[in-house]
Amino acid sequence: MSDKTRVVIVGGGVAGMEVATGLGRAGSADVVLADRGLSHVWKPMLHTFAAGTARPDRQKVDYFAQAKRNRFRFQPGTLVAVDRVARTVSLVVEEAETKPPVQLAYDLLILAIGSRANDFGTPGVAEHCLTIDDLTEAEGFHAALRRHLLRALRGQDGLSVAIVGGGATGVELAAELKHAIDLLARYGSPDLPRHLRLVLLESGPRLLPAFPERVSAAATRTLGDLGVEVRTGAMVTGANPAGFALKDGGRIDAVLKVWAAGVKAPDVLSGIEGLERSRTGGLVVGPDLRTTKDPAILALGDCASLTDPTLERPVPATAQAAHQQAGHLVPALRRILAAGTPEASLPPFHYRDRGALVSLADFNGWGTLGRYTFGGGRLNGLSARLAHDLLYRQHQFGLFGPGLALATWAADELDRMVSPPVRLD
Repeated sequence: MSDKTRVVIVGGGVAGMEVATGLGRAGSADVVLADRGLSHVWKPMLHTFAAGTARPDRQKVDYFAQAKRNRFRFQPGTLVAVDRVARTVSLVVEEAETKPPVQLAYDLLILAIGSRANDFGTPGVAEHCLTIDDLTEAEGFHAALRRHLLRALRGQDGLSVAIVGGGATGVELAAELKHAIDLLARYGSPDLPRHLRLVLLESGPRLLPAFPERVSAAATRTLGDLGVEVRTGAMVTGANPAGFALKDGGRIDAVLKVWAAGVKAPDVLSGIEGLERSRTGGLVVGPDLRTTKDPAILALGDCASLTDPTLERPVPATAQAAHQQAGHLVPALRRILAAGTPEASLPPFHYRDRGALVSLADFNGWGTLGRYTFGGGRLNGLSARLAHDLLYRQHQFGLFGPGLALATWAADELDRMVSPPVRLD
């Protein structure tokens, strides 16, 4: 039996995948990555998979292949429990539900299981609304979209889509859906756009509240020019098969209903006894990214709640933050794992706000660099889309190394040249 420190990482998103890859390459620990899916995708691309303007089969990274290349192990399964006394995690493998849960023992547990949209207990949302929090849900939305588009093409129905949430996810999804419909119209269905009604609902006074007001105003104008009905100050009080009920007594009828509002940690974290949690259910961690009540458990990315002492505010739940935390943690853990002291002190993490990006498909885009903004000048989204792409390529460089990452980039560009710009299947 190996005497190496047993490191279990649950969650194969940006942070989990980068940490597993970095620690696996070092070879100084027995590293296991667990995730309920079999492949990794860049989460900021989920809305493009949902709309059909990007193909997930071209962008997925197989966990088993990544594990083999980088000397860690991959265990499929959904986290259902953590036993802090026995230091084990329990995973249920969906394809084998009748079998007992898989048990993994750990010396160091790293939780990076992301976040979920928060329906705030709104009646009917869980039963009647779709979300796009992971690849399975994005592909499920696309399948539903395709079914209803075919009905619209046969003249049986119009297609009405209502999206709740005026943050980056909701705004980008609305623009991407409009872009997808316009592209599909070029393939022999010129009347398709007139069958679409697209509504974006935001309970607050403006879209994109994390951005400057002028960006919010510009995004609202752009969506309006595209035919998207933007409703701000629209508080949803319930959902049913026909649509949404609003606080002011109004209704929004919709065939497809998407909930993209709010953020909360996955419910499984509430079952881990003795750990400190934030108002949205995230695990409270100190500057060393260890949970405040158990140094053997770390939390990264969206499921962690960290108040940066320099900024005096919570670190945002973004891919940028997850990437920074992984980049900070890997060299620090390598040192203590090589020394065989997994609970030794770690240097404090400091979040560096490098700005935010929002891209409205090929229509427009904006970015912020600190207090500076760029884009929004009818640049066809070039500046924001380029920045999005560069962040994604940076992530690929970390996972694959320069050679394979450059080859992957070249393959993506070749595929873009020969494949339709929207899914037709």
